Amino acid sequence: MLAEIRIQALGAISAANAEFDRGLTVLTGETGTGKTMVVTGLHLLGGARADANRVRSGAEKAVVEGRFTTTELDAAVTAQIDDILDSSGSERDDDGSVIALRSVSREGPSRAYLGGRSVPAKSLSTFTTQLLTLHGQNDQLRLMRPDEQRGALDRYADVDAKLARYRAVRREWLAARRDLTERTERARDLAQEADRLQFALNEIDTVDPQPGEDEALVADIRRLSELDAVRDGAATARAALSGVLDDADGGTEVSASSAIGTAVSALESCDDAALQALGRQLTEALTVVGDVSREIGAFLSELPTDASALETKLARQAELRSLTRKYAADVDGVLSWAAESRSRLAQLDVSEETLAALAAQVDELAAKVAKAAADLTAVRTKAAKGLAKAVTAELAGLAMANAEFTITVSSLPAREDDTAPLTLAKGQRVHAGSHGVDLVEFGFTAHKGGGVLPLGKSASGGELSRVMLAVEVVLSASAEGTTMVFDEVDAGVGGRAAVQIGRRLARLARTHQVIVVTHLPQVAAYADTHLVVAPVGKNGTSSVHRLGDEDRVAELARMLAGLGESDTGRAHAKELLEAAQQDREPV
Repeated sequence: MLAEIRIQALGAISAANAEFDRGLTVLTGETGTGKTMVVTGLHLLGGARADANRVRSGAEKAVVEGRFTTTELDAAVTAQIDDILDSSGSERDDDGSVIALRSVSREGPSRAYLGGRSVPAKSLSTFTTQLLTLHGQNDQLRLMRPDEQRGALDRYADVDAKLARYRAVRREWLAARRDLTERTERARDLAQEADRLQFALNEIDTVDPQPGEDEALVADIRRLSELDAVRDGAATARAALSGVLDDADGGTEVSASSAIGTAVSALESCDDAALQALGRQLTEALTVVGDVSREIGAFLSELPTDASALETKLARQAELRSLTRKYAADVDGVLSWAAESRSRLAQLDVSEETLAALAAQVDELAAKVAKAAADLTAVRTKAAKGLAKAVTAELAGLAMANAEFTITVSSLPAREDDTAPLTLAKGQRVHAGSHGVDLVEFGFTAHKGGGVLPLGKSASGGELSRVMLAVEVVLSASAEGTTMVFDEVDAGVGGRAAVQIGRRLARLARTHQVIVVTHLPQVAAYADTHLVVAPVGKNGTSSVHRLGDEDRVAELARMLAGLGESDTGRAHAKELLEAAQQDREPV
């Protein structure tokens, strides 16, 4: 839940702290004092777009900091939160809470922090989505959009697994369909491209280059170009190490290995530890000299004796260069290009047999998509009845006993210009979108027996507020322990309906932390905690503070009719408060 929020230089609020408890918390205050800045701050913590115009005049930046606790959540949600923290390198505070922070600069970009680490705003959103559900007056308007209505039904129906299956086979179907279309429409161009690739691959296969061969040839050609000098140098070195050199006078000179052997024998014959140690070192040197001599011998034996070897190497180099001029900078690049071209060539088969096989694959995948779409539709259709029944029941508890809420699930017909229409089992052509083939529509009538119309055409502002609250109450059943925030969700409501909304929010607060920004005293009277946003001084600054019992009576009197100092107003407010507190006791 949200334990605390700190706001600095955001809108009308210069600096304010607010602590939240379990249950129902209401925020009230005069219009223009900045009540909604608390909700705006929560939206910022939720990763919403930062608006520099929200920064208070005279300040460089606005800062919103929230402290969240997770002990009330179930193990699965807690595990998800731990994964989010681990992936971002964030840490819990000493008391196990998590601190989230968002700063909005007047000139530069916004910054987001989670558990002491700088993170992208999207990461902050991923974290707070697990804990916060925010509802404002704009959400009422969004509820009239088809995609929002489908999303609400999908949350209730828990369609994640079937939707994932549908999307997977749909991706395969669309890819195969695009491949077939391309091969069919571009058959001539693809055939020409295939011929060009095949010619190039035949040329490369004929030369048969080996990895790194061009670099090896450069070294071989350099050696062969100086073959006599290389052979003389190697032979001289070998003779110096292990053979006999003839000098100009016909004398002889002892080889290095022979001289070292003589020195080793002389040192080992001495009865002196230091000289014997030196002898052992020379023995190691003698081993090295022998190894080098043998390697030089092997080198000499591999040197070509035929003068045509250089010409052969040069000819091979010319063959490789003919490939590197056309296909890549070096032989390894040529081989890589050839591998990619073989893969591309396999995709360019436009023979009748290949096109027929691909068309059969497209039909097979289309049947799988239709089956997955039908399964998704069946789940939605069944869930629509349950959700409609539950929302209608909730509306009865919100002073709308005669209201009826319906949900219809129908197919989205394929458009004339539909790029990928899907034919269902019954022959119906539909649009296969990323969310399925279904059109979900909420219907509503305030009086049973009357005609049910689409929600946007049949509900007034107050009715729409209660419909949204009823929907959210039903959908929240699977998210116990989280925080639900309502920003003037009771707009356009009054009288008995306002009392019913307050009562329903109080019931919802038994399993959730509920925070409500409201103008209605009937709703505020049901709160466990009452916070008020009030102006401080003459500079337009507001602060947030908690009300005690007496101050709460005065605030309710003000909300009733601006009668905070009137005995009549206070008596009415006290009566309203006592009635609400008695009414909200657990049954």
